[in-house]
Amino acid sequence: MPNGLFAFEEGTGRARVVEDCIASLTQGGADLLWIETDTPNVDEIADMVAEIRAVVPNAKLTYNNSPSFNWTLNLRKQVRAQWLAEGRIAEADYLEGNDLMNPAFDDTDLGREADARLKGFQADISTRAGVFHNLITLPTFHLTAKSVDELSRGYFGEDKMLAYVASVQREEIRRGISAVKHQHEVGSDLGDTFKEMVAGNRALKAGGAANTMNQFAAE
Repeated sequence: MPNGLFAFEEGTGRARVVEDCIASLTQGGADLLWIETDTPNVDEIADMVAEIRAVVPNAKLTYNNSPSFNWTLNLRKQVRAQWLAEGRIAEADYLEGNDLMNPAFDDTDLGREADARLKGFQADISTRAGVFHNLITLPTFHLTAKSVDELSRGYFGEDKMLAYVASVQREEIRRGISAVKHQHEVGSDLGDTFKEMVAGNRALKAGGAANTMNQFAAE
């Protein structure tokens, strides 16, 4: 290549993953594998692990249920392809490609089947591919972005303060989420305890009967 690097031969990606995993387990001292795939496909993951286990029978896998995948689109495409191959549907029954993301498909047989496979995805790869640990990288990044977007639309829209109270604080209280007492979460109680240790009754505490955090005390 012009930059001095060597390109891998086309179509060797899967074989190299299997080879690297076997080498890591047998020569590199690894006890747990991490495999990344292009799409969330149980068959693909299971087939690769089967090849690895043919050499290392006790191989265990960590799998990243990555937000980089378009999970909805991938699973709907897989269901559509399988049903077409089985003759259960015709080409015209469901659109192909990115059109499958259309909300109109949410409440169709295909949409429900894809969601059912999503629900069982982790159990399936654990059973069929020996996945030892399922994880999602950076889910909180996406959760924060979505939550802030929802709150901003309401707070700077028509609902104003109701947008925060209804979608955040009220839910925190009713679900018993401790973060509703954010002063406690960042250690205000510990600070008051330290002040009492040092100054006794003369301590100027952040807490006390007038502390707004007491509004969230359990009845």
